[in-house]
Amino acid sequence: MKLGVNTVLFKMATFAEAARVIQKAGYDGLEISAIKGMCEHLCLDDWKAQKADIRAVLEETGLLMLSTEVASRDRERLLLAFEAAAEIGIPIINIGPGGKSGDADTLKAAIEETQGLCELAEGFGVTLCVKAHVGQAVDNTPTTLEMIRGVNSKAFGVDMDPSHIYRAGEAPEEAVAAVVDAVKHIHIRDCKGPGPSPGIPSLQACGRGDINLRGYFAALKNAGYTGPVCLEVIGDAGDITDAAVIAAESRGYMNAVLKSL
Repeated sequence: MKLGVNTVLFKMATFAEAARVIQKAGYDGLEISAIKGMCEHLCLDDWKAQKADIRAVLEETGLLMLSTEVASRDRERLLLAFEAAAEIGIPIINIGPGGKSGDADTLKAAIEETQGLCELAEGFGVTLCVKAHVGQAVDNTPTTLEMIRGVNSKAFGVDMDPSHIYRAGEAPEEAVAAVVDAVKHIHIRDCKGPGPSPGIPSLQACGRGDINLRGYFAALKNAGYTGPVCLEVIGDAGDITDAAVIAAESRGYMNAVLKSL
């Protein structure tokens, strides 16, 4: 497994500043945030102008480019993301499922739309990962399995985020076995309480919440998962020092767990 950080945690900083902190915290790589309106370290509308700078930062820090989070399901925006990813060397694009929880019609529409988007991704040689998300059409293990069965594309993958599965009332360390064959990316964070929010950023640091993350990593190891595991912390993390503490604490926790396994 390769450990990384979604740069959305460092939305108060430049991409270069974020990458330097992530490298100092001991991570293998990063997930560059391209979330419009929240954090655009990768600005898809002007990605060609950023390409050289992004590559220079990666060369300076030695970090791997593990993925990007776009979040949007807009076709034109994702076409830009696929093009940028293919050119920069970003293997995985992460989005949510869209739709509404408990609504069979929006679930069917999300599956059909994902099929079409994955067919586009195939042409660029990149992978599109979708995760279960609180309040959206795919929000738990059963609906994730419906999407897995409904999407037939080599470019499709599941982004398995234990915090969303936990907030759906499931035990992620048990639920992951049902979907792990389709999992190509992990968004990781902890969660204090049942939600619906994952809590303030400091309590999303791995080891601070109530999720059995050690059991979750054990299940991933037992299943032979070797893909990216990227810390994704949402919310106002404060200044760059506060964000650095969350990143470093989480890496220390995950590294200790992985060593113990």
